[in-house]
Amino acid sequence: MLELFQVEIETPERKLFGPLTFEIDRGEILGLQAASGSGKTALLRWMLGALPEGLRANGELLLNSRELHQLPTEARQVGLLLQQATLFPHLSVAGNLQFAMPVGAERAQKIAQMLEQAGLSGFEQRDPATLSGGQQARVALLRALAAEPRALLLDEPFSSLDPELRAEFRTWVFSQISEREIPALVVSHDREDLQQCHRVLSLDGERVDV
Repeated sequence: MLELFQVEIETPERKLFGPLTFEIDRGEILGLQAASGSGKTALLRWMLGALPEGLRANGELLLNSRELHQLPTEARQVGLLLQQATLFPHLSVAGNLQFAMPVGAERAQKIAQMLEQAGLSGFEQRDPATLSGGQQARVALLRALAAEPRALLLDEPFSSLDPELRAEFRTWVFSQISEREIPALVVSHDREDLQQCHRVLSLDGERVDV
């Protein structure tokens, strides 16, 4: 379970939001709806342990009863999927996945299994630049999952895809989250994205019907 307690984020001039409290169960996908500039991306960065300079945060973040808010990013076991795939251009598809994997993992076999599951069998040595937008998005998610995160944050993850591909990829992403039984927070302006979440909150913590 991912839990936030009394979280506030502010600039030197004003408070962006808060106090915000909510929890996300294992396998649950929670949507977060908020206007541009309201601080939702800052919230995700804080949850990762990478709050931008100039912002200040208060509050607590727990994952499976373990306090995260005082830990560095690499110790939090929280994954992130962004709007753009941001694959490493100098690495192959397999290299991108291997980069994220824990030391000692049976990498070659696991990479082959993950690519097969994503409909990308035989793509190990492909250059990311030769992949379609949808294929790049799938590899980006696989890389996030390869790190074996205990929770996943998604920041407008489908908005760069065309409508048909967006629906297909969203269904696949959400199925991966459910199968791995990890809590996930989805920030999106897209009504269809939010409708596929188990529940939706506003940045003031109120439940939203979409």
